[in-house]
Amino acid sequence: MAYFLAVSILVLVTGVSSPSAHEIDPAISDIAVSQERVTVELQVSLESLLADVDLSLSTDTALAPQAEVYDRYRAQTPEALRTALEAEWPRIAPRIVIEVAGDRILPSLVATAIPEAGDVALSRTSTVTLGADLPPGDAPVRFGWAERYGDLVVRQVGGGEDAYTAFLSGGELTEPLSRVEIRTEGAGEVFLRYIPVGFAHIVPLGIDHILFVLGLFFFSLHLRPILFQVTAFTAAHTITLALASSGLVSMPASVVEPLIAASIVYVGVENLRGRGHVMARTALVFVFGLLHGLGFASVLGDFGISASSFVGALLGFNVGVEIAQLAVIMMALAVIVLAARLSRFAPLPAEEAPVRETQVMYRAVSVVGSIVISVIGGWWTIERVFF
Repeated sequence: MAYFLAVSILVLVTGVSSPSAHEIDPAISDIAVSQERVTVELQVSLESLLADVDLSLSTDTALAPQAEVYDRYRAQTPEALRTALEAEWPRIAPRIVIEVAGDRILPSLVATAIPEAGDVALSRTSTVTLGADLPPGDAPVRFGWAERYGDLVVRQVGGGEDAYTAFLSGGELTEPLSRVEIRTEGAGEVFLRYIPVGFAHIVPLGIDHILFVLGLFFFSLHLRPILFQVTAFTAAHTITLALASSGLVSMPASVVEPLIAASIVYVGVENLRGRGHVMARTALVFVFGLLHGLGFASVLGDFGISASSFVGALLGFNVGVEIAQLAVIMMALAVIVLAARLSRFAPLPAEEAPVRETQVMYRAVSVVGSIVISVIGGWWTIERVFF
């Protein structure tokens, strides 16, 4: 029962797949809106568009049914890929949304800049310039694309440090963009907008971070150790996230990602060894939090956040991360409590039974869960070092 429950929690909350070289980052678009025309410069994985990979299901192209098609496009020369894009544009264009007063305008393909194939095991980012003539009038413009194309970062050109930016997912469109003036936003708007971004990069995207948080939860059921560890983890990753996102600290992903996986192994093994010194554990979690902050930094770096918006984005992102971490802990706790109610380990007085049953179930799940976490983290460490 305990084994089944522990594995179920981990599979339910995380899945057991690891970020890989085939991961597709969110596309980035710079949009310029004038009275007569919209121009969009899009940094995107053309191969995923051409292969019609559904990135709303997974950003790992190796898991997609179209993986072989994607790989064939990934190996093509820039000239061949450009020709394929022109041939497929009638299929792709309707999924790129330029909307004025509820009506959609199909964009035309203006220019492409495609790098050489290079290492075909890594995703390739190409730059595609799109354009569309607007109908007469002052009706604002909204921009986005189909949900299957994945997440999209939108930045409006020409507004300086306070220009509008957006992180779109699920087929969302931007706020209405005026043809007369550049849309701007204050620190409060930026803060609120990045809360769901931070949440999404833990649940469901941050599989390794979720496992680490579950490792913290399996250390102790008491509030004090959990609170100390989560606070230390938050403080640490906030520090390195700020430093790395601002360019003051840099460490390659080839170093950071294996160390993050190794930290998952360590917390799982330490849980099994039964070390109960809360402050020592908290200090260790702080160190691991520094590593995880470097992992988060690539996320904010991909968004091209302006200097004036950085503080609001950083704070909002961290709030979203913390809400997601607490959600993971509360979800795991709720499953354990429910399982304890259903299992009835021992005939106890009614007022004592819920607490005792939860404690017994927690101890069983924490052991099995820590083993599973350590095994997954160990495999990821090997995978990220050698593959």
